[in-house]
Amino acid sequence: MNKKMILSLVEKVVKVDRGGPESRVGLLLSAADDHFTLLTEDDGIVFYNTQHIKSLTYNSKNQVEFDLEVPRGFDYIQADDFRGILDKLTLRWVKINRGGPETLEGVMDVVTDDFVTIVAGEEIVRVALFHIRNISYGIKIEKEKKDEQGKKERE
Repeated sequence: MNKKMILSLVEKVVKVDRGGPESRVGLLLSAADDHFTLLTEDDGIVFYNTQHIKSLTYNSKNQVEFDLEVPRGFDYIQADDFRGILDKLTLRWVKINRGGPETLEGVMDVVTDDFVTIVAGEEIVRVALFHIRNISYGIKIEKEKKDEQGKKERE
């Protein structure tokens, strides 16, 4: 996937991959040469390493349902490359490879040119940078729900 193609989908609701544990639907916030940023309802901000993406789907006729309103001035981590994103996530609670058996959750400790170190409970896990398909951190937007009188509330 190249940056120019992904940039054409910024601010649109897209589906990443066609199915499986890594597939997500969300609002494409930004694109860089080797990654893009997706805002999802359930996972919050997810950074995807583009070398692992098989497809991006945008349905111009039947829009995928996306029930989040992005507040004005919404701030999230940004960097020129995927390694820069990882550097900025140091000492934060992260979740790597959000679906399937390779999911890992913990505190990002060290980022090198070859691997990252995650502290997960009593384990210290080193994950090769090449095998990080996506990563997210704790930021989420609360969904608005309507009460019985139709008034909006925050969940």
